[in-house]
Amino acid sequence: MRDDFIWVEKYRPKSIDECILPQSTKKTFKEFLNKGEIPNLLLSGPPGIGKTTVAKALCSELGVDSYVINGSDEGRFLDTVRNKAKNFASTVSITSQAKHKVIIIDEADNTTSDVQLLLRASIEEFSKNCRFIFTCNYKNKIIDPLHSRCSVVDFSVNKKDKPTIAAQFFARLNSILEEEKVEADKKVLAELINKHFPDWRRVLNECQRYAVSGKIDSGILAAFSDVAVNDLIKNLKQKNFAEVRKWVVTNMDNDTSVLLRRIYDSLYDSLVNSSIPAAVLIIAKYQFQIAFVADQEINLLAALTEIMVECEFK
Repeated sequence: MRDDFIWVEKYRPKSIDECILPQSTKKTFKEFLNKGEIPNLLLSGPPGIGKTTVAKALCSELGVDSYVINGSDEGRFLDTVRNKAKNFASTVSITSQAKHKVIIIDEADNTTSDVQLLLRASIEEFSKNCRFIFTCNYKNKIIDPLHSRCSVVDFSVNKKDKPTIAAQFFARLNSILEEEKVEADKKVLAELINKHFPDWRRVLNECQRYAVSGKIDSGILAAFSDVAVNDLIKNLKQKNFAEVRKWVVTNMDNDTSVLLRRIYDSLYDSLVNSSIPAAVLIIAKYQFQIAFVADQEINLLAALTEIMVECEFK
């Protein structure tokens, strides 16, 4: 599929000025640009907020040669990372006058500890010729020896900045829809942005998918509707594991922490009082594990299985 067909690629910001960021965060990156080079960076924050976009924009504005390694795919294989990083970092650029090349390790929190140790060594080995930018959703999954060799930039948006950032994305989204000649209900767009803040990638992807009809209206909210847990509760009560698993698979395009929160909210009306404390502890345990497990589907299914076995329903 061509990049110019996918909206998140077609409209990806090419400069830091174009990126939607809190002013304090944007100022940090502008200072790097003013200096003409960057340190090794660890960009941390929720999915879809723009970490990879910023990494690419920095490289573009600095005019450096860059190479991207996806941590979720090839980043799990030690030899692949070793060979690709070494082949790129050890050569001198003939197309750029920049002092350093840049290797972007996208979704670095999905790489193994062995790979991260290799990357730590690579930072030191190629320090004269190369800089590294790591992006991650969970910085606690980055080993300390690698973490300590990077300047960390947190992309989290505080409550004070949220209205400004949401308004900027609302304006950007409207501009994109006008460019694509797609009609849209402004109230629906505002609700959609608020619902998935700050996952801009998801909002844009879903708008493109729904825009096939030529118009974005309240129907997209039905497509994005709150996860229906009534059927799940019924199947948990009946100890119907097959249907519980089917529910998990069907809803895995939603954020796992959001799913657990919705389940938590529903259990108060579904469990006998004596089982509520146990359910809360189970949900808290698996909510915590989200940051560490490799397979979110298995983690969520394990949480629901434990609730199904350990708790008594009304």
